[in-house]
Amino acid sequence: MAAQAPEQFLEVEIKLAVDEGTSLPDLTQLPGVDEIATMREHNLSAVYYDTEDLRLTRSKITLRRRTGGNDDGWHLKLPKEGGRNEVRMPLDDPSAVPEELLTHVRAIVRTAELAPIAQVDNRRVEITLAGAEGAVAEFCDDHVTAWSLLPGGERTSWREWELELSETLAGTDAGNTLINQSTSFLIAAGARKSASPSKLATALGDSASNAPLPPHLRAELDEDSPAAAVVESLRKKRDAIVAWEPRVRADEFDSVHQMRVATREMRSLLETFEGILQGEQLTELEAELKHAAAVLGSARDAEVVEERFLELLDSDESGLVDDAARAHIEGDMRRDYNEAHAEIVDMLNSQRFLDLLDAIDGLLAEPPVAKQDAPAKKEQKQSKEVLYDHLERGYKKLKKRHNKVDEHYHDTDLPLHEREDYVHDVRKAAKKLRYSANAAADAGLKAGRLAKACKALQSKLGDFQDAVTSRDRIQRLADEARERGEDTFAYGMLYQRELDRGERALAGYDDAVREVRKAFKKIKL
Repeated sequence: MAAQAPEQFLEVEIKLAVDEGTSLPDLTQLPGVDEIATMREHNLSAVYYDTEDLRLTRSKITLRRRTGGNDDGWHLKLPKEGGRNEVRMPLDDPSAVPEELLTHVRAIVRTAELAPIAQVDNRRVEITLAGAEGAVAEFCDDHVTAWSLLPGGERTSWREWELELSETLAGTDAGNTLINQSTSFLIAAGARKSASPSKLATALGDSASNAPLPPHLRAELDEDSPAAAVVESLRKKRDAIVAWEPRVRADEFDSVHQMRVATREMRSLLETFEGILQGEQLTELEAELKHAAAVLGSARDAEVVEERFLELLDSDESGLVDDAARAHIEGDMRRDYNEAHAEIVDMLNSQRFLDLLDAIDGLLAEPPVAKQDAPAKKEQKQSKEVLYDHLERGYKKLKKRHNKVDEHYHDTDLPLHEREDYVHDVRKAAKKLRYSANAAADAGLKAGRLAKACKALQSKLGDFQDAVTSRDRIQRLADEARERGEDTFAYGMLYQRELDRGERALAGYDDAVREVRKAFKKIKL
C-alpha cells in the first residue's frame, strides 16, 4: 500500500495577546463576515520537537505532534512569503516523526536526533466566520498552558486570539485586507500585539538561551580580523543554501536559481579569500559546491530557456512558427526542466549533499585561519588592508579578461563561441569581485559602490549569456526536428532573434566596465 502523501496548506494568520477578562467582540462586524457559522470548544495538546541545539526553532520552523480538535496529527510549519506553509501527516505512529515531513527539514536536521522541547496545552474556542460564499476565516480564543522541557524551563499560562484565513482567501488581496482590518478591529476590542511570534517561543521563554549553539554559530574570532568578515559572509551563504533547500524540493518559483546563486557565491568567496582561510578542506569544499551548483544549473538553464522560448512565441507576429515547432518548443523544455528538477531532489536526498552541509558547518565552527608570519600585531596588516589586497587581485583579473574581450570579440576570424566565452569570463570575474566587495563592505571597507557596479555589469552579461544558452538549445531542437523530417525554418528564425537579443544585451558594456573601474579607484583604506 502506497504511503499517504502529506497535506499542505498556506497558513495566513494573526496572533494577538489578550487579558483573561477581555470579552469577545461582535465578530460579524469584520469586513466580509456575515455570520458565525459554527462555534466549538476543543482541548488541544501539542508536543513540539527539535534538535538539542534548536536548529528548527532558530530557522523559524515548528514541528509538533498534536491531539484533540479537527486536525490530530504531525504538523510541520515552514516560512513562506505571505505566510507559512503547513504540512500535515496523520498520527499513524505517534512515537516517530514521519519521513515525509523530515524530507522538508533534512538540510537543517540531517542526522541529529529530534526530541520533545515543549508541551503546549490549549483550551480553544473555535469560531468559523462565514460570508456570502462560505467560510472566510477561523477565529480562535485560546487559553494556553505550556511547559518548556529545556534545562531551566518553566510553566507559563496566557490567553491569545488568533484569526486564520480560509484556504480560499489565503494568499489573496481580499485575504490581506481582511487580515489588516481584523488586526485593527481586535486591537480596538482590547487585544494587543504579542511580544512573541508563536506559542512555542512563548513556551520556551528564556530557557531557549540554555540550548547549545549549532556548529555553524560556534566560531569565536576577533571581530576586527579579516577572517571574521569572511566567515560572516560564508555564514550568510550557508544560511541561504539551507533556507532555499525545502523550497527547491517544493519547486517554488525562483528557488532553484536562488539556491544555485548561494552555492556559487560561497565557492567564489572561498576562492577569492584563499590566504585568509587556508587548508585542504577548502579545496574539497569548493569541489563539492561546484558539483551542487552544476546539478542546480541544469534545471536553472532549462527554466531560463523555457521562459525565453515562451516569450519569443508570445511576441511572434510573423505567423511563421508552425504548430509542430511550437508544440516541441513548449513541451520539450518543460520536460527537460522536470527531469533536471528530479535530479536535484535526488541530490538533496543523497549522503553526499548532507556531507557537504556538514563540511560547511565544520568550516564555520572551526575556521582554518591562515597563520600570520609576524607575531607582533603592529607588523601585521590591518583587516581592511588584507581585504583590499584581495579586492585588487579580483579587479586585476576582471581587467585582464576585459582586455581579451576588447581585443578579440569583434575578430570574426575566431569562432563565435570562442569570442562569446571571453565575454562569459568577464561575467564570472565580475561576479567574484562583487561577492568579495560585499564581504569587504561587511568588514567596514567602503566597497558598496564597487559591489553595485559589478552587479550591474554581471546583470548585463547575464542577459547576454542567457541568449547564448537559449540559442544553443534552439540549435539542438532544430537538429532533432530535422531528424524527424520536420521543417526547421521557425527554429532558424528564433535563433536569429536570440542572436540579436544577445548583441543588444552588450549595449553599454564598455560603460559598465568603466563604472567598475571608477568604483574600485574610489575605495580608500
